[in-house]
Amino acid sequence: MTATSVRTESSTSTTSRRSLLAAGATASLALTAGCLDFALGNGPLEFSADRVAPHDDALKQTGYAEESVEEQSLEESVDVGAGIEREIKAGFWQSTYVKDVELAPIGTEEAALFTALSMPAVEILGRSFNPLEDLGNNELVERLLEEVDSEAGQIEDIEHTESFGLNILGDGHDVDTFVGQSTFDGEEIDIELTLTSLVHEDDLLVLLGTHPEMLAEESANIEELLESVEHPV
Repeated sequence: MTATSVRTESSTSTTSRRSLLAAGATASLALTAGCLDFALGNGPLEFSADRVAPHDDALKQTGYAEESVEEQSLEESVDVGAGIEREIKAGFWQSTYVKDVELAPIGTEEAALFTALSMPAVEILGRSFNPLEDLGNNELVERLLEEVDSEAGQIEDIEHTESFGLNILGDGHDVDTFVGQSTFDGEEIDIELTLTSLVHEDDLLVLLGTHPEMLAEESANIEELLESVEHPV
């Protein structure tokens, strides 16, 4: 996976990535024995996220099936001040779920998807080094779509449509919806995308669902998956 992943700002969009991370609980650097190698430049400072995923009951109820669960790592050289560079290593999880849906007149396609990403909300010496920090909502959506394998293929002309609230992990959070265009068997189809991100238990969580806009019932299914997520799993 690349060093970045998902979100775009609009006048009606949710809290900015920078504000979100600043307000959330983060892992901070202290010059303790565990950070000594990092401080001296003898080794990377390592952080690991806990996996986030929808509840099994919600997956069964909505008809989504697990496609992949991947744990990956990201290494980055950062400037900690005075021109001094140090290495950080962040472990993150991405879990993806898919569903076959009926698209008239095309037929059955694996055209509905839900993906859940968790990355450490890392702050060192008062500065955030999470690679998602500077991305807006549209960029966040587009980066996530680059990382998932879906029969929807490339989704283009993505535009923000509305924001609403859901209860996720015990708290209310803003959710953004977008509409873009994709092609199935030569037919252009409008795709609805539903996105939210939040900091929970020192991790930044990004949750994205996509489905053909014509299938209005899938909007409710995506909302059910969002409200069911558990972290840590």
